[in-house]
Amino acid sequence: MSVSALFADLYEFTMLEAYHALGMDKTAVFSLFVRKLPPHRNFLIACGLETLLDDIDAFRFQGEDIAHLASLHRFRPEFLSWLKTFRFSGDIYAMPEGTPVFANEPILEIVAPIAQGQLLETLVLNQIGFQTMIASKAARIVEAAQGRDVVDFGGRRAHGLDAAIKGARAAFVAGVSATSNVQAASEYGIPAVGTVAHSFIQAFPSEVKAFRAFADLFPNTTLLVDTYDTLAGVEAVAALAREVGASFEIQAVRLDSGNLLELSRGARQILDGAGLGSVRIFASGSLDEWKIDHLVGEGAPIDAFGVGTSMMVSTDAPAFDIAYKLTEYDGIGRMKLSAGKRILPGRKQVFRHFREGHAVGDIIARNGETLPGQPLLQLKMSRGRRHQTPLPLARRRERTAEMIAELPESIRRMEVVRPPYPVGISERLNAFEVQSRRVAIKAGGPKPLR
Repeated sequence: MSVSALFADLYEFTMLEAYHALGMDKTAVFSLFVRKLPPHRNFLIACGLETLLDDIDAFRFQGEDIAHLASLHRFRPEFLSWLKTFRFSGDIYAMPEGTPVFANEPILEIVAPIAQGQLLETLVLNQIGFQTMIASKAARIVEAAQGRDVVDFGGRRAHGLDAAIKGARAAFVAGVSATSNVQAASEYGIPAVGTVAHSFIQAFPSEVKAFRAFADLFPNTTLLVDTYDTLAGVEAVAALAREVGASFEIQAVRLDSGNLLELSRGARQILDGAGLGSVRIFASGSLDEWKIDHLVGEGAPIDAFGVGTSMMVSTDAPAFDIAYKLTEYDGIGRMKLSAGKRILPGRKQVFRHFREGHAVGDIIARNGETLPGQPLLQLKMSRGRRHQTPLPLARRRERTAEMIAELPESIRRMEVVRPPYPVGISERLNAFEVQSRRVAIKAGGPKPLR
């Protein structure tokens, strides 16, 4: 979905005009990071980079954008005229989508004239913040399913169209198998799946007649069996199989309410007794990772899960403390001194250390350092142009699974782990932070009188 150049907070335009009017066009570094992990999260999954780069690549002020800004009677004509030629010309370094990330690690850094980096703040936070939130939730749900398919059912509960479509994308990157959202499937090449509506079944004089009519139209489908009585609905599927014989092609039954553990066991018994061992059981209905983990742990004979609300709004962590901050300007490290709001200054790199194929800890270093381990930040945009062709989304999904599998087993658990995954900073970055703090203290001026 296209984004307008007006998608920014008003103060970003006043900052933009101030930088322009004062001739402040030196190179700045802006860093995007999460200050602390939300409850019930041992790691996050970085996501949203590729759609963000699409937006930045197309970032232009159209005539109607300039006209709206002029109508506010806040900006000088020469500034508005300058906006007509505005283009992002900087560099972007970022962790590839699907990379597990931890608190205070830079997910992305923008190196550009300060006005350009400032204007992108809201867009960067929105696109990467939201998709990282959904991908991180989806990764937990996929982990709980232990190899069983998970399908995104969240479009109708998402907070708006862009959230539904980008959320389906993020969930797929994190390992979800398919989506019910046809537009998301079309835009991103995600498999689309669907079953049958309760209303269709209710519109027939009997459940078995509804099943028969739908199966005639869509033979290789999934039948929803909980409209009236779930196990009676499964019996109706078995009766339909006896009626049609060899032409029976129903692939699954869907349980959408009730005690899914007991109902799945009863459904499996009925299906197997009718010689329908190949018919799968698909479960949905207010599921989250905790409920799925319980069902799997109890041996529920469920082959796939449909998850909507809890995944698409990340119900237990619908927002997190993500920040986009200036860390360098004109070659000088910049930071705030606000309590509880640490900012690591300058350009950085993150090195992930491995032992016997598993990640054992990260070090945040200054850019240009060479330390043991795998460097995670990669050049993604150079002088305003994409530096790399993005991986196909299906391959990115595979790579995400590989990177998650590299994490220690304890970090992949549902429960919060203590101590957390270790993240440290290099000696050079520590020294630069001390130096930058002195600069910030000096910039703050004399302390107020008591």
